[in-house]
Amino acid sequence: MEQWWEILKFLVLGLIQGVTEPIPVSSSGHLLLAYHYFGLGVDGQKGLGFAVLVNFASLLSVLVIYRKDLVRLVLNTLSYVKDRDPDNKTDFRFVCYLILGTIPAGVLGVLCNDAIEENLTSVKVIGITLLVTGIALYIIRNLRGRKKDGDLSVKDALLIGLGQAVALIPGISRSGATIVAGMLLGMRQETALRFSFLLYIPVSLGGMILEGEGILQVMSSPDLFLPYLVAFLSAFVSSYFALKWFMNVMRHGNLIIFAVYCFIVGPLILIFS
Repeated sequence: MEQWWEILKFLVLGLIQGVTEPIPVSSSGHLLLAYHYFGLGVDGQKGLGFAVLVNFASLLSVLVIYRKDLVRLVLNTLSYVKDRDPDNKTDFRFVCYLILGTIPAGVLGVLCNDAIEENLTSVKVIGITLLVTGIALYIIRNLRGRKKDGDLSVKDALLIGLGQAVALIPGISRSGATIVAGMLLGMRQETALRFSFLLYIPVSLGGMILEGEGILQVMSSPDLFLPYLVAFLSAFVSSYFALKWFMNVMRHGNLIIFAVYCFIVGPLILIFS
């Protein structure tokens, strides 16, 4: 019976990660809330490895959905580097901007990760940061930018990267911060969305590489292999459908629903924490 409860716990955690990673409500914040209110935590270094594992599952769903964009970007970038074909310059520059955009989060993660974990992972902080996320989403709810892939600049890439870096704080949504930054900079919704999720790829891969050994050690345990596998699969499937749904929401300009969610959940957390 205890083993089935353990599997159910990891299934729920995988679903929480999967549903909340693509949408702008902070997956890290919701995982911490699940740990706190429902006792679903996974302690210690093993817990960090678990978070990275389910993040990787979400990454795979992003790779599946954006596979055509990724193949085009890679092939056209290689072609531009080799032949300087002007038709491929836009995709080459887009890839360069994605690389630039990963720098702020990478630097801040190395310098400040321990301080963030020690000081900014309390339930009250999550309540406050969800309210901040809600305010940011409310501000951009009606924005309709004009910038396409070929109109982006170095400044755009770095500012969106800073948004991703700020989202290292639990409760600040990574997708929300990057999409808000992109739309404030005048991007079209589909451009901001694509740049946001392609920017997620190197960050998630970096975390997987850093924690890969610990994850393999945990997965080699007979008691944890099945629960971790269940969490991985549930995160992958739920991320896929959540991202598809979010793309449709963005297409119709309904970001206000996520702002309202944050305005409801944030105060409730502060009241009951």
